[in-house]
Amino acid sequence: MRPFRPALSTLAPIALGLLAASCAKPAQETPATLASSSMPAPGVAEPAETAAARPEGAREVRQSNDLFEFAYSYPAAAGAVPDLKAQLDAELDRQKAELVKNAEEQRAERREAGFPYHPLGNWTEWKVVTDLPGWLSLSARFSDYQGGAHPNHGFATLLWDRQANERRDPIDLFISKQALSQAIRKDFCAALDRERGKRRGEPVRPGSTAEFDRCIDPAESTVILGSSSGRAF
Repeated sequence: MRPFRPALSTLAPIALGLLAASCAKPAQETPATLASSSMPAPGVAEPAETAAARPEGAREVRQSNDLFEFAYSYPAAAGAVPDLKAQLDAELDRQKAELVKNAEEQRAERREAGFPYHPLGNWTEWKVVTDLPGWLSLSARFSDYQGGAHPNHGFATLLWDRQANERRDPIDLFISKQALSQAIRKDFCAALDRERGKRRGEPVRPGSTAEFDRCIDPAESTVILGSSSGRAF
């Protein structure tokens, strides 16, 4: 496939998709703090698996018990593509099976050692970024709690090529990862520092080499493709 070469002015949505994970210094987190986030907290009482009412084609599965808490959802636009739906359903099943296996093993180990067991958790929520004639761009926020001091959080991206009927890496649409980074790095780093300043209540010192002041390579992060026109990336 011929690489996609957007004008620089169309790259702003990509940079916006990279900022959230890099703005603030990480804070110590415990399982209890998940209750204040949009992701459910481990141990929330919901005894059996439920499938919430969703638009046709969408799917949402939640299960909570004394062993684990699991949630996985995707929107109707993804469910309307049979091969994509099959992939997401398979991912749902795989993640749940891994969670159950890990939880059973950890509970047995902690009981044998005489320690209390805290339910493990895994949460994934896919949302539409943009739905174009030839492409469907999705992003996900996920959290995973494996019994440590705090859960892990992150973002994922999914780009579906409707013509080829297959999943692609967003980076594949550019000449190279290095070319993308070079094209957006200056504006991206400036936007990142502005957002860090807002969240911290003080500006980032120009030229600072402190660990949490350094810019990141945008192309090495989760690249999410968006659209300002609804017709093209």
